[in-house]
Amino acid sequence: MLKTQLRKAFDTKGFDPGASSLKILLWYFTSVIFIRSGIIPFSSIIVFILKLFGAKIGKDVRIKPGIYIHYPWKLSLGDHSWLAECRIENLAPVTIGANACVSQKAMLLTGNHDYASVNFDLITKPIVLEEGTWVGANATVCPGVTLKSHAVLTVGSVATKNLEPYSIYKGDPAIKIKDRIIKG
Repeated sequence: MLKTQLRKAFDTKGFDPGASSLKILLWYFTSVIFIRSGIIPFSSIIVFILKLFGAKIGKDVRIKPGIYIHYPWKLSLGDHSWLAECRIENLAPVTIGANACVSQKAMLLTGNHDYASVNFDLITKPIVLEEGTWVGANATVCPGVTLKSHAVLTVGSVATKNLEPYSIYKGDPAIKIKDRIIKG
């Protein structure tokens, strides 16, 4: 029986960070000092900094201090979206639609490892949160998952597969518990 052989230089399957080493280094220090530290309490300034580093951000977006974004140039945010103090591990693109919300301590995880590979090779897949979706506090969205229009992933839940539109999901792995009915 084969065993996993962890090495610092594992197979990244041609992974491309999408930026130069200098840009990645500049982002790291900018993120640590200004974004993740909470020293800048104003969403508009955080949005401005993210745009400088290549994030595509719509109008009237709210981003809380303390957020972690691995690569802003792989992030797209629709109009009126809200991001609390969450973690966006975007080795692959993350697209968040208009009027979507990602709550505190939630994680959007685009990278993982192939547990069936002796070398524990890297796997990356994009995440899409369509319009009106909500990722609850401490919830996790796994690589390759799409939350379809107005889907909800409740507190502490883990989305390992796509969530259907106008549905509420709960658990680990998340399962549909009911329809989402929005009242006017």
